[in-house]
Amino acid sequence: MDGLMGKRTAAFEGWELEELRTLGAAVRQRALSQLPDLLEQLEANCERNGIRVHWARDGEEACKVITELCQQHQARHVIKGKSMVSEEMELNHHLAGAGIEALESDLGEYIVQLAEETPSHIIMPAIHKNTGEISDLMHAKTGTEPRRDVPYLTSAARQQLRTKFMQADVGISGVNFAVAATGTLCLVENEGNGRLTTTVPPVHIAVTGIEKVVGGLEDVAPLLALLTRSATGQHITTYFNMISGPRPEGHLDGPREVHLVLVDNGRSEIWQDDELLETLRCIRCGACMNHCPVYTRVGGHAYGTTYPGPIGKILMPHLQGLAQTQDLPSASSLCGACGEVCPVKIPIPQLLVRLRREAVDGDKLNPSVVRGHGVKRRRLEALVWRLWAWGHARPALYRFGLALAQRLRFLQPRRLGAWTRHRTAPVLASDSLHARMARRDGGSS
Repeated sequence: MDGLMGKRTAAFEGWELEELRTLGAAVRQRALSQLPDLLEQLEANCERNGIRVHWARDGEEACKVITELCQQHQARHVIKGKSMVSEEMELNHHLAGAGIEALESDLGEYIVQLAEETPSHIIMPAIHKNTGEISDLMHAKTGTEPRRDVPYLTSAARQQLRTKFMQADVGISGVNFAVAATGTLCLVENEGNGRLTTTVPPVHIAVTGIEKVVGGLEDVAPLLALLTRSATGQHITTYFNMISGPRPEGHLDGPREVHLVLVDNGRSEIWQDDELLETLRCIRCGACMNHCPVYTRVGGHAYGTTYPGPIGKILMPHLQGLAQTQDLPSASSLCGACGEVCPVKIPIPQLLVRLRREAVDGDKLNPSVVRGHGVKRRRLEALVWRLWAWGHARPALYRFGLALAQRLRFLQPRRLGAWTRHRTAPVLASDSLHARMARRDGGSS
């Protein structure tokens, strides 16, 4: 991750980064404040351009829409560009159940698909694998030579995928920005697989969350500058695709049909809350993951969710509910690094605190858009924290309790169940940090 952080820093040299971040945040916030109107405008202009628009309330409905479109065209082979929304709704699994083969064409996604795993990073899906592991995997799954040679491995993958592009009946892609004013779908990529996915098969299906809409083409420029630099440290990606409809009649290049599937899947609920709404500003750059001490230590798979890292901790509770994700907001040191590097200034640490409060809030009369509100509240734990707050609000009582704990620390258990099976139990100090600082400063503190 150090390399990515260094590239990001270098890519923003010569830019007024804070001004650009403020502009990016304003562009995203303005779009979200006009979301219903912009979505209607997007639908109207897409339809006028020949792009057929479909709406999906949740992931299951989106899978059904896409599967039916594939079946209408007797599709048996589908090629996919990178799309986190398709991961979110487990599209590949759904298509396989309908007898439709879906092959990932992004190299990282292709690798994790061969390994029958899920992505561990939203930008670099196979970052958890080294060259040797990838070589062994491709040798076992595709018959390549067992060489630890990166150019050879990428060339072998390219040759295998190129044939699949030509055989595909349908291409499925994500969307980075959907421009309401022109009905244009923007796709950012480096490998060329996105362009092949959206132009070679006779049918192109784009799938995206409803929050990806922006007002006009002028809004794309600052977001693109922020996205590429924050994600991979590039000034611009190798390819930037702008799709405004199917191929005109009489033309040979491009798909005959283009469909856009707009997925809600809990986003409307987030949008109703003025504070949580800021989560939807995300442009999926992954910078928060690259700078997160927790993510860099445990990796993406430890989260057990589609979106890992800091953005996953504030997004997944809305998509799946706190009943399934109640521990995610607590998997943070609240160091603030994620908020400092977010290109659209999402206040991730503050939103994590909000979700922690939502998880333990016992006020059933307190309305909340977060599913699973209060699911983590435990009466005993709540009582302990209430007593802790009560004691800390009374200095004399606090000092008495601290002195008592220091004198009785020999009674502290050395084993704490499974927690100490692989860890050393923490031991209470003989005096407080405040007392040590006072001694160091000669009693002035």
